Amino acid sequence: MNRSGSSPSAAANYLLCTNCRKVLLKDKRIRVSQPLTRGPSAFIPEKEVVQANTVDERTNFLVEEYSTSGRLDNITQVMSLHTQYLESFLRSQFYMLRMDGPLPLPHRHYIAIMAAARHQCSYLINMHVDEFLKTGGIAEWLNGLEYVPQRLKNLNEINKLLAHRPWLITKEHIQKLVKTGENNWSLPELVHAVVLLAHYHALASFVFGSGINPERDPEISSGFRIISVNNFCVCDLANDNNIENASLTGNNFGIVDSLSELEALMERMKRLQEEREDEEASQEEMTTRFEKEKKESLFVVSGDTFHAFPHSDFEDDMIVTSDVSRYIEDPGFGYEDFARRGEEHLPTFRAQDYTWENHGFSLVNRLYSDIGHLLDEKFRMVYNLTYNTMATHEDVDTTMLRRALFNYVHCMFGIRFMLIYF
Repeated sequence: MNRSGSSPSAAANYLLCTNCRKVLLKDKRIRVSQPLTRGPSAFIPEKEVVQANTVDERTNFLVEEYSTSGRLDNITQVMSLHTQYLESFLRSQFYMLRMDGPLPLPHRHYIAIMAAARHQCSYLINMHVDEFLKTGGIAEWLNGLEYVPQRLKNLNEINKLLAHRPWLITKEHIQKLVKTGENNWSLPELVHAVVLLAHYHALASFVFGSGINPERDPEISSGFRIISVNNFCVCDLANDNNIENASLTGNNFGIVDSLSELEALMERMKRLQEEREDEEASQEEMTTRFEKEKKESLFVVSGDTFHAFPHSDFEDDMIVTSDVSRYIEDPGFGYEDFARRGEEHLPTFRAQDYTWENHGFSLVNRLYSDIGHLLDEKFRMVYNLTYNTMATHEDVDTTMLRRALFNYVHCMFGIRFMLIYF
């Protein structure tokens, strides 16, 4: 026994994150952490969210019109801080789940469960388990993938690739799903399924990034449902790790001199905007800039590690809670850097080769009527949404920062925008 009273064998049951130094329990079942606040978000003061919902009657109208759960859930409450986006979000989600479409209603919710399970998002899984049963789903399917029709099970491969390594998807993956046979998918059905998968992969990141708390249940004394919801450190979503008893404290983030960093960022944004206005770079110049930035971002330093692209900070396999893993196959499959140091040919996509505006929009609208318009409205809304503020600074042109974040997130997943890259 050591001084702390724990044995070496007990210590072997844990892994340590080399990035944030939090402890990961190897055991399949992970204890449920209590929410840090009793509001809808662990990160946003409850007073701010409640005030927004009280003042904005538009939110209540949107919930009555488009909420699939019939109540003001925690996601909607937090998202109501951005009412314009909330409307686009609820309209598109309601259309995917409830309006006429190629897939039966229970199948839609089960696909949402499969998508959320890839990111171990217990909040969304529990939400759609309820909706699955309410829409006539077969309860036996909730025991795991071995109980569902082979046709649904065949979505596993494209689900895991879309969630973690989309640059690996090829036309053969699509052909395999739509090939002739009793378990094949029609193209409209597959488009509907892929839209649902992508939607809930993205929504899982919102749940984690906004610190969405479990829904309150008045029938339980504590007020909270007993479900497996864990707090995450900043690297967990990309790494797909479950962290036990994480807490939102200043020590987790190590913010040093944030005010001066903000000033430096604003100055750089201004300089980049001026440089962009002064010269129009050629295609060759933009390609050179992209390659230079890409190479500089690939340096990996051992010890105190910094990575431009997220990767697993754990030496062992990814640990998945048993309740979540029943809805997925190959649970150890997660994000892996597509750009390895020293590699010459990287599997990147040029956005210009297949764009949403010129190709994707017309394809999904043709195969799944009207969803293209709803998605396009949502994409445009989030792309242009700004309050022109940074911390306490007002009237700030945030264009350069928003475009940089937009490009960087796409770059993480192997997509590059040559015409707007800087």
